[in-house]
Formats: sequence, C-alpha cells, structure tokens
Amino acid sequence: MMTTPILEARNVSIRFGGVEALKNVSLHVAPGEVLALAGDNGAGKSTLIKVISGVYHPHEGELFFEGQPLSMRDPQDARTKGIETIYQDLALADNLDVGSNIFLGREPMHRRFGVNVINRAHMRKVAKDVLDRLDIVIPEKKLTGPVRTLSGGQRQAIAIGRAIYWDARVLIMDEPTAALGVPEQRKVMELIQGLKAEGVAVILISHNLHDIFGVADRIMVLRRGELAGERLTRETDGDEIVRLMVGDAYAATKTATR
Repeated sequence: MMTTPILEARNVSIRFGGVEALKNVSLHVAPGEVLALAGDNGAGKSTLIKVISGVYHPHEGELFFEGQPLSMRDPQDARTKGIETIYQDLALADNLDVGSNIFLGREPMHRRFGVNVINRAHMRKVAKDVLDRLDIVIPEKKLTGPVRTLSGGQRQAIAIGRAIYWDARVLIMDEPTAALGVPEQRKVMELIQGLKAEGVAVILISHNLHDIFGVADRIMVLRRGELAGERLTRETDGDEIVRLMVGDAYAATKTATR
C-alpha cells in the first residue's frame, strides 16, 4: 500500500528567456522516504528544488503539500510549511557560533533590564540538545566559537540540525557529501538514515552513486529538463542510472569498449 505523498509537483515547467529549464516534470515524496535526484550538470535538478522550495515560480504545473494545493511567495512560505533546503554552501554565518547559526534570522528574545535582548543561553542549550540528538560531538570550546573552525562534516551537521529544530517535514539536501572526507561522508549518510527513521521526507541531490544507492529508496533521473526515468533503488543498478542520465551517448561508449 502506497504512503500518501507529503509533497508533490505535478507537470511543472519553467522557462528562462528562450530556454525551457523544466519540461512537464512531476515529483512526489512520502514521509520517511529518501528520494534521490540524479542527472548531469544542467539537467534541471537545481531548478526543480528551487521550485519546490519557493525560490522560483513555475510557468505551468502545480504543487501540493499533504494533498492540498501549495502556493508560495518565497522560501519563507516553504519553511513555514516545513520544507527546508540545505544548499551546498550550507548558508552558515562563519563568524557566528553553532547556536546563532541554528537560530539565524529567528533569534529568541527575552527581556533584561526592561530591554529585549537575544537569549544566547537558550541558543547554546538548543545547540547542544540538537547535536546530541544527531549524535554529533563538538567540543564545548568549539561549540561557542565561530563555525568556520569546524570540519566540513560538523558544519553539515549544524545545517541539518537547524532544519530539524525548525520541524522540517521535507528536507532537501544539495550534494551533502561534496568535499567531505570518507568518514564524514559516512556520518552524513547516517544522519539521513536517522531522519528517514523519524519520518522526515528527504530529497537528495547527488552525483555520487554510492551515496544514492546507500540511502535512497527511489531514484528520479532528469536529463535536459525532462524526466528521463524513475526507479526503485532495489530494482536498478549504477549502469542503468548512468544510462538514463546520459542517454544514447552512454550506450555508444559501452558498445565501443566491447
């Protein structure tokens, strides 16, 4: 029995000048499911996630959240629904500490001597609680220092922790293991598995087939702005996914090497 999708995009198209970046693309993801978006550069992956995260407005097509039509003015509307996006640059403020980054733009206030001031003690407590929940160890000294001193994996965990604290129900991750070492890549994959177990829907964009086959339930392949194919991970392999990504060029290469 199929679980009802939490997020759907139906027949989405969007153009930039004379270029049709997406052509009649549909997507759905259910709670607790990891959907991988695969495709070569320029395939339309980033455009699609910007549509479903409120950055772009499609020229055709519709979005639905929990079966209801979804109209978003901007990314803040998406975040209000629980759709959080972690881009490759992580959108962290390098000069601020972990707590300040988790609350970036949404800082808690309290009154002190009759004046509203940022509640930094609360932010530090939340930061520790969130990292403990994700089983991420950051020394106390670094927890209160600027995040630029942390490793790539720790910074990725902070970005994930921020999304989780703000009750992400759909988490979009753009190349989360890019530029990470192997141990940190494994940790990020463990975090994704943990999110899945908590019922969070994850949309994973990655060029790394090892990552995709390690955590994804389903793989959706885009090519030149169109849906090239969709497969259950357990029913496909890397060769088929690459063939869907590059089309006839891959088949010709394989034939030439025989």
